[in-house]
Amino acid sequence: MSMPVNALSSALQQMQAMAAQAAGGTTPAAAAEQSGAATPTGFASALKASLDKISSDQKTAVSESQAFELGSSNVSLNDVMVDMQKANIGFQFGLQVRNKLVSAYNDIAQMSV
Repeated sequence: MSMPVNALSSALQQMQAMAAQAAGGTTPAAAAEQSGAATPTGFASALKASLDKISSDQKTAVSESQAFELGSSNVSLNDVMVDMQKANIGFQFGLQVRNKLVSAYNDIAQMSV
């Protein structure tokens, strides 16, 4: 729910750290520490957390949809539609990240050594 805001603020911090590094303000290691840049295990855990969030959003949307279809009085159509859109946007985001990762892998695989 606050995932996009956290992701944007994290990306903004990383860009600011890179800008400071490019300006000669800090070393790469110091910039990585300041920005919270992903280490190999940090990237894997962040990717897993994102996939888990996408999965939980989809499960929540499906369960609310089923509850609405069964006539549950505490679930409104507005909530169902909002949760379905959140799940869809999260899935599309995950799909785009996967596409970028595959593209980067293919670019690296085609490099001559």
